[in-house]
Amino acid sequence: MKTYIAIMAVSAAAMVMAGCSGYSDEHLYSKSVKSVYVEMFDNATFRRDLEYDLSNSLAKQIEAETPYKIVSDRSKADTVISGEITSIVNSSITVDIWSGRNLENQAEITASFSWKNLKTGDYLIENKAVTAAATYSEVQKQSFSYAANIAANRLAMAIVEKMQTEW
Repeated sequence: MKTYIAIMAVSAAAMVMAGCSGYSDEHLYSKSVKSVYVEMFDNATFRRDLEYDLSNSLAKQIEAETPYKIVSDRSKADTVISGEITSIVNSSITVDIWSGRNLENQAEITASFSWKNLKTGDYLIENKAVTAAATYSEVQKQSFSYAANIAANRLAMAIVEKMQTEW
């Protein structure tokens, strides 16, 4: 019995140690970057004003989730993020079989963005496509604009995640 307990203890210790070997104390974000200028995103779709929501949300997400400072003067920034909304899709998810009315819809936004180091001219991220979606229900008095705004916020969060350094 004592041998069994000893073997189990050694096995458990080995598993714990094996799990720790993948640990890294590296920072999630590059230390060489201090400030970011967020350019107004372009919008290649027919739905207007979403580029304002995305650019504003991205600046807020960068301030809140990264060590970087947002600057309003491009000449004082270390880096610049620019991009374009390439697609906004409105699709039906659930339809009432009796009335044919959409019960649940989805707004999906796709954008491509680049993050450029202004000091070196190198791209930290170049032409990366990111997609985010949100659902809404007209039955619950929610609109496409409501869902598109949520999707723009989620898209900003996805962009900030892409700004993390590779492990």
